[in-house]
Amino acid sequence: MPGYPGLVKTLVPPGVYTPQEDTDLLVGALRDEPLPDGADVLDVGTGSGALAIEAARRGTRVTAVDVSWRAVCTARLNARLARLPVRIRHGNLFAPVRGQSFDLILANPPYVPTPGTDHVPRGAARSWDAGRDGRLVLDRICREAPALLRPGGVLLVVHSSLSCPDRTLAHLRGSGLKASVTRRRVIPFGPVLRSREGWLRERSLVAGRDQKEELVVVRAEVPV
Repeated sequence: MPGYPGLVKTLVPPGVYTPQEDTDLLVGALRDEPLPDGADVLDVGTGSGALAIEAARRGTRVTAVDVSWRAVCTARLNARLARLPVRIRHGNLFAPVRGQSFDLILANPPYVPTPGTDHVPRGAARSWDAGRDGRLVLDRICREAPALLRPGGVLLVVHSSLSCPDRTLAHLRGSGLKASVTRRRVIPFGPVLRSREGWLRERSLVAGRDQKEELVVVRAEVPV
């Protein structure tokens, strides 16, 4: 992957999220996790399947989910090209895996604050648009993921400081998980944030002439 040598190379057609800084940051957190062979891993919102493939390389049993059929087909192709077994399901967040449990859940959800009402976006924008506070999907993950984790299980979720990491921590701690920010990275605005920079400044989400955002990985663990 150009610019991200640590990421598995994947085919990414138009309309599917291209792995980039947030994916790379989450891959680093994944590599830090001491996972035994055969651990059950869920990659929710898999996109091209890059994270799912990285987890499968660790000898884990991986299930990947995406709401986009195009992403599902892309992830299946990339897993086949990597010659790794990944179960890939179509559906909205955790709906396809109800009743199952996991040792690790990975999530790189849409998290960019978006002007307008909190409608469900369509097309490529589903990969980043996340309501006026950037938490249209994040809050659901915080609410629903803990019930799918086994004792000692871990949730790793990446998002922007613009979508309030403290709120993520509070939600997860309120569910009884031990949660903290384990990775941070400051990056320049990409095209999406540049296109709505004025609106972000009006809402005081961006100060001064700053054109950078901080990405964070939140790690939350179920006490044993």
